[in-house]
Amino acid sequence: MSGVSRFKAGMARINSRVSAYRAAAEREIQRREREAEERVARDAVGEDGVPGAQEGLQARVRRTVAPDVPEAAAERPSEPEAGGAAGGDGGDGGYGPGAPPPAGQPERPAPDTVIPWGVRVAAEAGWRVLVLAAVVWVLIQVVSAVSLLVISFAAGLLITALLQPFVGRLKRWGLGRGAATAITSIGGFLVMGGVGWFVVWQVIENTDRLVEQVQDGIDQLRDWVLQLPFGVTEENINETVDNLNTWITDHSDELTSAGLEGINYLTQFLTGAGLTLFVTLFLLYDGRGVWYWFLKLVPAQARDGVAGAGPRAWITLTGYVRGTVLVALIDAVGIGIGLFVLKVPMAVPLAVIVFLSAFVPLVGAIASGALAVVVAFVTHGAVTALIVLGVVLLVQQIEGHILQPFILGRLVRVHPLAVVLAVTAGTLLAGIPGAVVAVPLVAVSNTVVGYLRAYQAEADLRDGRQGPGGATIAPLAPVKPQPPIDAPGSERP
Repeated sequence: MSGVSRFKAGMARINSRVSAYRAAAEREIQRREREAEERVARDAVGEDGVPGAQEGLQARVRRTVAPDVPEAAAERPSEPEAGGAAGGDGGDGGYGPGAPPPAGQPERPAPDTVIPWGVRVAAEAGWRVLVLAAVVWVLIQVVSAVSLLVISFAAGLLITALLQPFVGRLKRWGLGRGAATAITSIGGFLVMGGVGWFVVWQVIENTDRLVEQVQDGIDQLRDWVLQLPFGVTEENINETVDNLNTWITDHSDELTSAGLEGINYLTQFLTGAGLTLFVTLFLLYDGRGVWYWFLKLVPAQARDGVAGAGPRAWITLTGYVRGTVLVALIDAVGIGIGLFVLKVPMAVPLAVIVFLSAFVPLVGAIASGALAVVVAFVTHGAVTALIVLGVVLLVQQIEGHILQPFILGRLVRVHPLAVVLAVTAGTLLAGIPGAVVAVPLVAVSNTVVGYLRAYQAEADLRDGRQGPGGATIAPLAPVKPQPPIDAPGSERP
């Protein structure tokens, strides 16, 4: 017998023995299953009606008979599973969205459930902040493109707030609306033009004297510097002067272009002054009509709230303008008297500058006071400059601790930090006009926001809406309607 035949015969004997062992094992397993079923059936009498009892019984039998055999291996499916080796995707065995996970693998949670709550809140708030920032940026770009128009309208609104009481008084004296508006407008602009002309005239008249006094002051400063123990010599000073002259010569083109740019600014100023005049005339003549026209543009749902916030904003604006004018007048008179007594040149123009700079809170007072001190120093020396500094500080202390709280504190309730930030932002966006408009804009916005919040709370109470904690609030009794507050350009009865 060859080797191949012997190998085949040996394999046949092994297969027969394996088959015999397998048959014996299966018979033994079947016997144990029958015994286990009988034993479990005896122990579980009365539990046949429980849902899933049959499946639980079979599982207990399998665990009792063959504890080492996996449960999945003991099952004999009658047909192949869908999505297996034949029809699956070859990856996760059909484990996709909505499909059960394979045996031994945990179920994948939904993506939105694994993101932390704080991250989700930050993301929700983040994109809203980005949208608001984009809207603000677009608004700033639009305002910058038409800055001349916006500044002219703002200036006209401030002047209207200042002159409107005079129109109302003239109308109560029997003058018509057109005549009262014309007299007030012409008189107001004549006064402002006269003040400007007086300042320019005083500067021109005192220019020669001021130049001489400045030259004397520079000479005194030069002698004082030479006496300092820092080793400064005449040659150092002359070298500095020569460098300054050289710089002016080298940058003559830039200085010339700056002069041409100044002419452009002058043209824009005159154009803005004309627009301001027209805005003031129309607001004084028909401010109520302009306000009603604006209300028609507001959506009907918000019209009542805006209609109530507008007059209150106007009261805040007029109170701010009139109070600022009064405070500025007191500052100008106080500092002007001090400069006049000390015989500082151009005392009246400096007082006018103090008056105008008072419309820029904090920064304007510092700048005008510093200018007065510098003029006193270069014309009369350090002693007079120190006295002027004391006068300026005294007037500013009276303004900050007495005049501002008494005159403006009730109407303009804005924190000093908000004032500083508003003035800085206005200066960066629109220069000096932006600094002038910044604080009244913040004050008016504060009034409007406060009123709208109170209006919404009152509306909730009247409608009987649920308050905090789900408590139902009883509606308020009807409120007796109040007479409307005068809009711009109207008089009080």
